[in-house]
Amino acid sequence: MRLDIVTIFPEYFAALDISLIGKARRTGLLDVHVHDLRDWTHDRHRTVDDTPYGGGPGMVMKPDPWGEALDAIAPPAPVQDQLPSESEPSGPFASSDHPEPPSESAQPPPDGSAPPTSGPPEMSTFSDLQSPGRAAGSVARTPGASSAPGAVPRLVIPTPSGRPFTQALAAEYAAEPWLLFACGRYEGIDSRVAEEARTRMPVDEISLGDFVLAGGEVAVLVMVEAVGRLLPGVLGNADSIADDSFAPGAMESLLEGPVYTKPPVWRERPVPDVLLSGHHGAIARWRRDEALRRTARHRPELLARLAPGTLDDRDRDVLRAAGFPVDGERMAD
Repeated sequence: MRLDIVTIFPEYFAALDISLIGKARRTGLLDVHVHDLRDWTHDRHRTVDDTPYGGGPGMVMKPDPWGEALDAIAPPAPVQDQLPSESEPSGPFASSDHPEPPSESAQPPPDGSAPPTSGPPEMSTFSDLQSPGRAAGSVARTPGASSAPGAVPRLVIPTPSGRPFTQALAAEYAAEPWLLFACGRYEGIDSRVAEEARTRMPVDEISLGDFVLAGGEVAVLVMVEAVGRLLPGVLGNADSIADDSFAPGAMESLLEGPVYTKPPVWRERPVPDVLLSGHHGAIARWRRDEALRRTARHRPELLARLAPGTLDDRDRDVLRAAGFPVDGERMAD
């Protein structure tokens, strides 16, 4: 899988060189390219923001640097091959039957980097951020198209106004060959950028939850971690994914219950006897019970998604004891 990340803080992504994601990069399972948005600016201050039309506080990220960055990373296809837009763009992003050739300013920055070719993926470490002759934070920055002819990325824009990021969406992204993340800042990215991008690639506006961050970088790190661990070969034991909270199947609308390891007694607190019994059926039942109890306690709204037909008599007894009413209407979608 190829990941491209556009940001004004490339050094934020040094964490992608460590842990499971770093290992996935070193083994070629993930090909990560981090791009500095300011490389597509053309003024001495490398400006990426301006005041919002209509007034109001804050600043908005300008469309020009973003448009040039997307053009360089995923060059537009001929007009007849572009995807239909949800709404017809206007202004500087309006489509035309006679598009002008790209300007010199839309070309990749002249730093000697070239589009990736077939072969081992380009690698980087945090030391690359500080190497002589390289702009600070230009980790594996490769302004160019994917090596596959005609390939189109799926553009992901973190925003509090987007649809929720879920485990199901992480699994969907893990099946994609190419993801492109756009890290917004300030009041967000000029809305015409996503509008224009939809004419030539799938675009998702995604929220991590009902809160606001200073920028999209943290959200992208979260999504990359969630997606990357689902790729075949990344986890040492792929079966562990099946028991995760929200995992498809029995755990889809449940939180994972408590977990324990050695020693069997710690500070006078013993591990539940059933986990030491070796009785696999009893252990599975205990884990199911604890998942139901924890979900009822912390996320009762998730239980409302469970279809009544998926609950057995024991499930219903556990939920009643946890104070969650078990009836067809409450448990229906």
